[in-house]
Amino acid sequence: MNNTRILLARRPAGLPDRSTWTIETVAARRPDDGEFLAEVRYVSLDPAMRGWIKEGKSYIEPVAVGDVMRAGGVGEVVESRHPDFAVGDHVIGISGVQSHWVSNGKGVQRIDPGVDPARIPLPEYLGVLGMPGMTAYFGILEVGAIQEGETVLVSGAAGAVGSLVGQIAKLKGCRTVGIAGGPAKCAQLTDEFGYDAAIDYKSQALYPALKAACPKGIDVYFDNVGGEALDAALAFLRLRGRVVICGAISQYNEAKVKGPENYLSLLVNRARMQGFIVFDFAQDYPRGMRDMGRWLAEGSIVSHEHIVKGLETFPETLLMLFDGRNQGKLVIEV
Repeated sequence: MNNTRILLARRPAGLPDRSTWTIETVAARRPDDGEFLAEVRYVSLDPAMRGWIKEGKSYIEPVAVGDVMRAGGVGEVVESRHPDFAVGDHVIGISGVQSHWVSNGKGVQRIDPGVDPARIPLPEYLGVLGMPGMTAYFGILEVGAIQEGETVLVSGAAGAVGSLVGQIAKLKGCRTVGIAGGPAKCAQLTDEFGYDAAIDYKSQALYPALKAACPKGIDVYFDNVGGEALDAALAFLRLRGRVVICGAISQYNEAKVKGPENYLSLLVNRARMQGFIVFDFAQDYPRGMRDMGRWLAEGSIVSHEHIVKGLETFPETLLMLFDGRNQGKLVIEV
């Protein structure tokens, strides 16, 4: 049994390219006592991956040069010497970008046996029921602390996290405005994800567009992109508004990060800006998965996955996150 895996070859300056990675096929390691071996079916691609290969202080240790690239994955156990995992179990965890995964079970979850696997496809466990879903759920409900009737603005609104943030906010009775790039994605925001208004940052100036879409101002801004969008949103904050810093994809490949110039709006409006990491809420994931699963089953939220076939496509597929070609949650089918 062979394992195809993607290794970090070097730390990139700017956008990663194929030279950033080494693709190799080796014999799959057999599990020791207390471990299981799983065949990885799908691998999650996320903007956070760019931060994981950057040297320096962060919320998690960077991937070491020569190591398998870190990634979430969902797979099927094919051999087990672990008492809690049996052959045939489907599991979710940090599998890495590889076709076979040996784990001691730490941080791994089995797919809920009460959920019909024919009704919820495996890729959704990397999206709406995975890290993006938990990021959206806890980010908007706990950090953003949204209230019925508030106006919620989301950047990167057509992405894996942003598309769910808008739907959750809508479920809670908020007015939702999304920022995305291009007419197709903006149409998707209103037609598929239920946003009340969409702003195309590629063709619209942000300040007049926000003034028109948010005439009473912004109560909560959920930021996935940073840069100009963050500055523009700060200008329209309402009294005691909240800014949720989830990501800054516009800045990840820049040599020098551009910070907010309009931060005094926080002072004037007695507002707050708070960053968060989804792992902070790990102990509450069962609650988040239960609610998101119920809303998904009811049709209250929809999930959209963009699936690319072939592990060998990873170097090019990853770049789709940074040029906006993906629509929804980006996943590789191994």
